[in-house]
Amino acid sequence: MNKFLKNSSSKIEILIPLLTVTVDAVSIFLAYLISYYIRFYSPFTSIVSVKSGIPPIEGYIWFSIVTIPVWLAVFQSFKMYKLKRNVFIGDEFTSIIKNVTISMLLSIGILFFFREFLYSRVVFVIIWFVSVFLMTIGRYLVLKLEKTFYNKRIGVKNIVVVGDSEMADKIYKRFSVSTYTGYNVIGYVAEKKIEYEKQKNYLGNYDDLPEIISKFNIEKLFIALKTSQHSDLFLLLKKCEGINVEFMMVPDFLELITSRLKVEEVDGIPIMKIKSLPINIWNGVLKRTFDFVLSLLLLIITFPLISVIVILIKLTSKGPVLYKQERIGLDGRKFMMYKFRSMFVDAESRGPSLAVPNDKRVTKIGRLLRKFSLDEIPQFINVIKGEMSIVGPRPEREFYVNQMKETVLNYLERHRVKCGMTGWAQVNGLRGPGTSIQDRIDYDIYYIENWSLAFDVKIILKTFKEIFFSKFAY
Repeated sequence: MNKFLKNSSSKIEILIPLLTVTVDAVSIFLAYLISYYIRFYSPFTSIVSVKSGIPPIEGYIWFSIVTIPVWLAVFQSFKMYKLKRNVFIGDEFTSIIKNVTISMLLSIGILFFFREFLYSRVVFVIIWFVSVFLMTIGRYLVLKLEKTFYNKRIGVKNIVVVGDSEMADKIYKRFSVSTYTGYNVIGYVAEKKIEYEKQKNYLGNYDDLPEIISKFNIEKLFIALKTSQHSDLFLLLKKCEGINVEFMMVPDFLELITSRLKVEEVDGIPIMKIKSLPINIWNGVLKRTFDFVLSLLLLIITFPLISVIVILIKLTSKGPVLYKQERIGLDGRKFMMYKFRSMFVDAESRGPSLAVPNDKRVTKIGRLLRKFSLDEIPQFINVIKGEMSIVGPRPEREFYVNQMKETVLNYLERHRVKCGMTGWAQVNGLRGPGTSIQDRIDYDIYYIENWSLAFDVKIILKTFKEIFFSKFAY
């Protein structure tokens, strides 16, 4: 059985990229054909008229055949055909836009060698949109197929977690419950048995590694050592010398700080920067523009739904439609955050308390609103006012901020950016009771240190998935 799983892992690494190449090639070809018909045979012609007659489709077919290898070569050069286990479609979408743009520019350059045929510039604009759409759909289907394989334990890689650190425990638990990652966690390996000798998943110490790798057909080692144990890495490499296994080093907290070091030079003096502004001025303008436009658009789109929610709240319970609560935002500034009222009036008359499952303070309509996060819609007003962002660390009340800043490491770091309606911690399941506050902060800090507009888009797309499938809404 183990031999079959290992062989199937190799087959998946060939099948999925090959299937992706095929999907891309078909998408490019169809994009040319569809764009041709949109330009010359659809109502679009009434908007942009055809002045010099309709060219034969054969010219576009031949040009697509010529340029398809160019497009695929561009995608290959940016590692778009490398098997990436547990990749998110939002990441793929960003890469598709970038690579299609580059490919289109190269295709336009190739046009100089086809001057005997008159190509429509409008067609090429349409090709860009159609190809992005088709490739995104195609790659989404391939990703769904890949995850289906992994859920059925086809193509999974057997892995072992090496180390007795908190990070090692976190990796083991995450990969154990996430069947779609493509990894099958066999167990732990640690130098000392004290930590895991009572657990069935303890496999042995460093000396046992060669035998463990052979016995369980291990293909990857995820090494998560404590900072004080880093010298053990050389010992592990020596133990596995000559063994065909991949080493994956998982950084601890200190390494994450070190990885952000930037060396600058001031008048010949090397200066190390270990902390910088999370979002510079231009990125701030970009993020603010994105937030404002998207919030305004979503408020307009959801206006009919908002009207229904307002009526239901007024009909089913006494009190205002909107619930306003003071929260702490950017640089520790206070602001009033808006929500649709989901609780009975004076629900917190005895003081602030966190929401819990089956909370009796929540109205029937409020329970439905919370299940699908519809009570958060008014926060788009906060975003438009500039008090919040669509994506960022979730804002908290002053009562809890004062508590946690004393007990949670780096808690106040989350106030370096605007708080958000959704965040990197929330889309990774760190929401509700039973989740670690420290883990939430670590995820918030990761978001702050790695911000990009593409990262925001990724979180927004994952949020929609969480709304419908999350078990933490109540």
